[in-house]
Amino acid sequence: MDLVRHLRYFVVVSEERHFGRAAERLGMAQPPLSQRIRRLETELGVRLFDRDSRGVGLTDAGRVLLGETVEILARLDRAVELSRQAHRGEIGALRAGVPSDVSGKALAAIAAAFADRRPGLDLDLQELTTDEQLRLLAERQLDAGVVRRPAELDGLAVAAETEAPLGVVLPRDSPLAARARLTLADLAGQGLVTRPRAAAPGFYDEVLAACREHGFEPTGVHHAQNPEFVLGLVLAGRGVAFDTGDVARKEARAVWRPLADDVLVARTAVVCPPRHAHPAAADFAAAVVTVLGTQEPADDGAAAPVRPWSAVFGY
Repeated sequence: MDLVRHLRYFVVVSEERHFGRAAERLGMAQPPLSQRIRRLETELGVRLFDRDSRGVGLTDAGRVLLGETVEILARLDRAVELSRQAHRGEIGALRAGVPSDVSGKALAAIAAAFADRRPGLDLDLQELTTDEQLRLLAERQLDAGVVRRPAELDGLAVAAETEAPLGVVLPRDSPLAARARLTLADLAGQGLVTRPRAAAPGFYDEVLAACREHGFEPTGVHHAQNPEFVLGLVLAGRGVAFDTGDVARKEARAVWRPLADDVLVARTAVVCPPRHAHPAAADFAAAVVTVLGTQEPADDGAAAPVRPWSAVFGY
C-alpha cells in the first residue's frame, strides 16, 4: 500500500467530512476513495471515521491520526521541495577552488556576481594551487576550479576560458618605468619574482621558457605565493614580476608596463567534473569571467591600456 497517498486521501476526507465532496476535490470517483480509506483502516487496525447518511466524522483514533498526519505530510512536502531545489542548485553550496594570486577585491566581486545569479546558494571559495584543485575535482571534493593553463585537464569539462596579456610590475623609480612599453629583452639583468612552480607548474614553465626565448634570463628567481609578498619583493629590488595589472594597484611606489607583442599571456580555465556537474557550475564560470574579464591595468600615466579579456564558454 502507498501509505503516503492513502494518508493524503484521509486528510482530504477529514477536511470535507463527506466522501462525495472529497472524491470531487481529488478528481476521482467516490467508490475507489471509500475503498482506499477502508484499506487504510485495515492496515492501521483502527476505525478512522464514523459514517452515516449525512457524512462522516472523525473517531478519536482519526483525530489523533489527523493531527500527526498533517505535520508529517507538511514536512515530507518540504523535504521533497528542498531536495528538488538542491538538485537545481538553488540551495546548499558550490565548492570552488581559486589560485592565491586572485585579489581579495576580485574574490569579493566574484562572490557578489555569483550571488546575483544564484541567490540562496552559498559559494565556498577555497585558496588552492592548480594541482590541488585538479586532485580535489577528481575526488569530487570540489564542484569547480579556476586553474592556470597550461594544465592537464583530462577527465574534466572546461566551463569557460579566459586570457589576458601580462605586463611587468617594477618599482616606480626604476629606469625602465620611464618607458610606455617593454620587451622581455629590456628586462635583462633583472631578477624575477614569481609564484612557486608548485602553484601552477605548466604556467611557471611556460613563462620561464618565453623569457629565455626572448632574451630575458633572470639573474635570480624569487618565489612568493601571496600577491602582497610579490609586491614587497619587487619594491625591495629582488626583481620584476609579471601580472595583468592588479598587483601594481596596491602600491603607489610600483608601476605596471605592458609587454610588446603580448609575448606573455595569462590563460585561465574554469573547470568542473564532466558528468553530474553541479547545476550552478556554469553560473560560477560566468561570474569569474565577468569579474576577471573587466579588470583594468594600473593607471599610472605612461602605461598603455590592456585589451579586454577574451572569454570562450564551453560548458
